Amino acid sequence: MPFVTYLSLILTMLLWGGTFIAGRLLAGHVDPAGSAFLRFFIASVVMVAITRIVDGRLSLPRLGLWLPLLLLGMTGVFAYNVFFFYGLQHISAGRASLIVAGTPLVITVFAALFLSERLTRLKAAGVLISLAGAATVIGNGHPTALFTGGFGLGEQALLGCVLSWAAYSLIGRSVLKSLSPLAAVCYSSIIGTILLIYPATTAGLFGRLGTITLADWASLAYLGIGGTAIGFSLYYRGIKKIGASKAGIFINLVPVFSLLLSQMILGESIKPVVLAGGILVLAGVSLTNYRRA
Repeated sequence: MPFVTYLSLILTMLLWGGTFIAGRLLAGHVDPAGSAFLRFFIASVVMVAITRIVDGRLSLPRLGLWLPLLLLGMTGVFAYNVFFFYGLQHISAGRASLIVAGTPLVITVFAALFLSERLTRLKAAGVLISLAGAATVIGNGHPTALFTGGFGLGEQALLGCVLSWAAYSLIGRSVLKSLSPLAAVCYSSIIGTILLIYPATTAGLFGRLGTITLADWASLAYLGIGGTAIGFSLYYRGIKKIGASKAGIFINLVPVFSLLLSQMILGESIKPVVLAGGILVLAGVSLTNYRRA
């Protein structure tokens, strides 16, 4: 039933919106590299089980796929999550989610630049609208702050998230021709976890495992199981049922849920002008992904 699929996609966006809250709760307790490693160690274990259940098996990829899978692990897991946890140490969860909401815009621009995808006038208009909104969000209500030194470490890190995920999405297109979406996520998760061992070790994570509180483990479990394993499984199930275009529309709900949860759980508030910038970002993203019936 479409209703059940839509409901599962809304639940997915709620889970993904909650990752910003969990990441913010971990800030200052577990270092970024350690948080990223533990999140994806948990996620990888669960993803292996889910992929075997859903796909029926988890076979080794052919030799030619290992380089793209390595790049997926480096961009979508290693780089994205170090930037994600580092950024959330410096800026609020709600504002971080509004910055990351511009990711589809960057994917559209990168696809036009590197994959020769056509950038129509409608898409170009969406890009410009999103850029205006993104400048407002990143500048915390002052778009000109980007040019006057108001571009802090947190904002830079979240832009790193956006660029990392855009690269992950474009590289993933070639991998998905040979692997199921769940298998691709599973292998990139495992590879990313292995890559994160060294920075996590350097940061002294394994000597401090005993100091991680139960509340921090709960946040890590949520990120690994809810935000990654269950979230991706439900999302790809939605794609299978109603198609990628319709399922992709639901992603606009992520910053909405993140803003609501950040206010309810963390007591954060967002300036009206920053919220208006977020609405511009989402409006621009909707235009760039619009398809005539």
